[in-house]
Amino acid sequence: MDGRVGAIRTALDKNGFTQIPIMSYSAKFASGYYSPFRNAAQSTPCFGDRKTYQMDCANAREAMREIADDIDEGADMIIVKPALAYLDIMKSARQSFNLPIAAYNVSGEYSMVKAAARLGWIDEKRIVLENLTCIKRAGADMIITYHALDAAKWLDEEEI
Repeated sequence: MDGRVGAIRTALDKNGFTQIPIMSYSAKFASGYYSPFRNAAQSTPCFGDRKTYQMDCANAREAMREIADDIDEGADMIIVKPALAYLDIMKSARQSFNLPIAAYNVSGEYSMVKAAARLGWIDEKRIVLENLTCIKRAGADMIITYHALDAAKWLDEEEI
């Protein structure tokens, strides 16, 4: 996947789309946290896995190199995916790079909270807002989450 940001930036610029930003998946890890979405979308690989183009969970240094490479190629923002298990990557990226960082709070992270709440093991609202706050505290400028509608409702209720 190396060079893809540069190729996209070149093609956009060549066709007059110089103001279109690129969000790079520089820090996308091969993760079991994607399973609920992949199962629902029936997008689980029939063979092999995605480790050829998604990073190993132990590889923090590679993530930082990939982010730097994508920025050099013209990325305008980067994404860390999944969010919660990679808060350290987000924090390092925030300290090292001065561009917007998006965090993707993925389906597995969402599903664990929903399942535990359904069983009465946790206070869903408290856990969701704590998770989102911690993602923000780690350095995210944007959070993509399946919890968005609930979080917006809960935050709106608190302001009343």
